[in-house]
Amino acid sequence: MVAHWAELLTAGTLPREAAARFGDKEALTFKGQRYSFRQLADAVDAAAKGFLALGIEPDEKVAIWLTNCPEWVVAMFALARIGAVHVPINTRFRTTDVEYILRQSDATTLLIQDVFGPIDYLAMARDLMEMGGVGLSSAQPDGSDPSSGNQQCRLPELKRLVVKTDNPGALTLAHAEAVTWKALLAGGESVSEDLPRRRAGAVRREDTLFIMYTSGTTGFPKGVMRNHSIVPSLFDRYRRLQTTERDVFINYLPLFHIFGYVDGPLGSMLNGYRQVLTDTFDADEALDLVEREGGTLLDGFDAHLRALVEAQQARPRNLGTLRTGIMAMGMASTVALGYRARKALAPYRYLSAYGITEVGACVTLSYPDSTEEQACETSGYPVDGFEIRVIDPANDQDQPTGVPGEIVVRTPFVMQGYYKKPEETAKALDPDGWFHTGDMGLLRPDGYLRFIGRYKDMLKVGGENVDPVEVEGYLAMHPGVREVAVVGCPDAKLSEVPVAFVVARPNASLTADELIASCRGRIASFKIPREVHFVDELPMTSSGKVQKAKLREAAVRRLGT
Repeated sequence: MVAHWAELLTAGTLPREAAARFGDKEALTFKGQRYSFRQLADAVDAAAKGFLALGIEPDEKVAIWLTNCPEWVVAMFALARIGAVHVPINTRFRTTDVEYILRQSDATTLLIQDVFGPIDYLAMARDLMEMGGVGLSSAQPDGSDPSSGNQQCRLPELKRLVVKTDNPGALTLAHAEAVTWKALLAGGESVSEDLPRRRAGAVRREDTLFIMYTSGTTGFPKGVMRNHSIVPSLFDRYRRLQTTERDVFINYLPLFHIFGYVDGPLGSMLNGYRQVLTDTFDADEALDLVEREGGTLLDGFDAHLRALVEAQQARPRNLGTLRTGIMAMGMASTVALGYRARKALAPYRYLSAYGITEVGACVTLSYPDSTEEQACETSGYPVDGFEIRVIDPANDQDQPTGVPGEIVVRTPFVMQGYYKKPEETAKALDPDGWFHTGDMGLLRPDGYLRFIGRYKDMLKVGGENVDPVEVEGYLAMHPGVREVAVVGCPDAKLSEVPVAFVVARPNASLTADELIASCRGRIASFKIPREVHFVDELPMTSSGKVQKAKLREAAVRRLGT
């Protein structure tokens, strides 16, 4: 298990420290590619020099819009090493989503792959660069110079594009600051070995490590700033998992999420275990890798667990090496699945957890020796360094044991704040340091937390946070839409799916298929409403607020769930 040797380290120093401790032991496996801890540390150093050659300065924001791959891992540590801030972007986002994040984060540089399956990230990046007034050629489509002011600059800070591609010609007469990943590494060869070391030595634990965007109640994602203190915040997590360098973590969770980020790259560097990385989640592939690679650890949400159970029952594998992992469970809707998984995936015994990006990858976590009931029917026990209360949100007074209320958390590892959103930060973090999660839960007599649901009107679609206000804002831009409200509807596979209720403009010939089609390629697929229902009016309260509870009931009736 990880020891306190790492307590004062910053994230960017972990690969070299891990190389010194674990040397030629295998650190990362990805589609037949295998890297030792020493090779991975060398790759991080090379990328750090490449980013320095590009001119990346301390605290500069670099967005990573990649599916899971070794370059993602290398880039996150390389940027941390030189004091830059990485901004992970959900790979299911599309141009409208990504434009907002690039603009709001002040990202100067965007790292992408060229294509993944049918998704052309390079084409979308061209659109984004043109939005920013940069472009991948020296002139705009109308022939004007991008710096001439003839076009509004929507992404004023964005000036560099780095593309992971095996086809350098794909960039075609690229802008001077649009390079391939290979060219970035080659450019770093002229940088002295001492410069990355000096930059790493100047990074402090209080410096921002990353800005991770999570949906909120304002209609737009908020950038959660976390500093390098995330490293010591994880010690009790790994202690409860009883991780050692003999473990093998099968990581299908996206690296742009806090979950896959901490138990994948960070956990591997801190504990010396091997990370077997996949680009996406596929239950059959995950179980095949457990059998073939000797996987011992699996994480996920209930949607992952359900798919794994079904895949194992359809085609049993030898899961004898599978030991434990973390599952975000404990809600009433997941209890039956938890008990079922303990039988179907034996000897796997997951630890149930509750976490939130702003305060910790895990706020609560069960123990290996927790009872079956505690593992399946709760969200775990408070992690070291985290205080938890359940309060009445109307008066901030503690609720009695067993009585539901809002979950609030206090920890020295809390976020630095929401990037450039001081009012939102002040609403979430009170003067006494308690973070108000907006989530509903209760504390049991045994001290375990039971997560019940969300006070804030958030949807959870297959583990993805979806803010209905954000989706409503996008749908409202359609010329045929007068009013719109989006609610969640229970779904057997994804836990919840968005459903839209729309009041069309007079004489508009708008159809549900047309409105759904207008979302594809513009917003992430998990945000797109599963159903669109047209109504004459939305139910309103006397104060003019939409009665979403009535809409949820209507959605359930219409979908027959």
